[in-house]
Amino acid sequence: MKVHILDDWYDVLRGLPSFAMLDEHDVTVWTDRAPDDATLAARLADADAVVLFRDRTPITAALAGQMNGPKLIAMRGQHNHVDHDALTRAGILFCSHMAVDGPSTSTAELTFGLVIAAMRYLPEQIASARAGQWQAAAPLGRNVGGKTLGLYGHGKIAGAVAGFARAFGMEVQYWGSDKGRDRARAAGETVPESREAFFATSDVVSIHKRLSPDTKGEITRADLMAMKPDSILVNTSRSGLVEKGAILAALEAGTLGRAALDVFDVEPLTDASDPLLSHPQVIPTPHVGFVTAEELDRQFTDIYALVNAFATGAPQHMVNPEAWTGDRS
Repeated sequence: MKVHILDDWYDVLRGLPSFAMLDEHDVTVWTDRAPDDATLAARLADADAVVLFRDRTPITAALAGQMNGPKLIAMRGQHNHVDHDALTRAGILFCSHMAVDGPSTSTAELTFGLVIAAMRYLPEQIASARAGQWQAAAPLGRNVGGKTLGLYGHGKIAGAVAGFARAFGMEVQYWGSDKGRDRARAAGETVPESREAFFATSDVVSIHKRLSPDTKGEITRADLMAMKPDSILVNTSRSGLVEKGAILAALEAGTLGRAALDVFDVEPLTDASDPLLSHPQVIPTPHVGFVTAEELDRQFTDIYALVNAFATGAPQHMVNPEAWTGDRS
């Protein structure tokens, strides 16, 4: 089959062990983003199967209607960015491996690395040292131990971050949905008496929830305005969980000390003058929470297995099985 892989911006997938799973196929790897749907549809005109790189390319109804070549779209994980009804209308099977094999350790590791980087002013200290200003130009850092980490969300990644935090001597508390708070309480975790108390008493708030129409913008400007002036917000989940403009407003108002952000409203974000990307109190990383050799190899092993199953005529993890006709070419 002709297999097209989208959005490998680092151009790393071909170097991972899992790529050998596609040896029997004719593979094209795209390392840039198509400027529009028409260009993308033209690129995929000869594809039998298309592999998505997480949610980097939304599959909208408009795009699905222009794709005349592919018979399979394959990915791993949550797929709110894919209009599978539109794919069904277009006669394209959509398969997604909804893995339940534990948290993304790489995302949890980056999260806690950003906590330390923000608390100890590591970007500023590095810049100071490189400028020959020895312990002169960066603000005074603070200990992580003894601080309170507020985890917004009670899932597997949040649990992994909690483990790192406790190893460093932090106190941990939770907030999130009603069900999430109930799970946290049942597990013996600390849950403040109110949402306001959660944001007001956390030295660091780290966001760990899935983005959906119900959770979009649920962390509001009022939430961030309630935080301590020297507090830190870390987001390695999805930018859409936070009300648009709220982070910048809280930073400018001085009710939020710093933000460490791995996710942004527009990605890839290449405008160096973007207000958040360029803000002196923001530590930005380019959505690399899950981008490690180990994590990508783990994820794409599952995706390539979907491609190979489809090639044998026995597709797995079908989201829209009504689109499956047995046609693989």
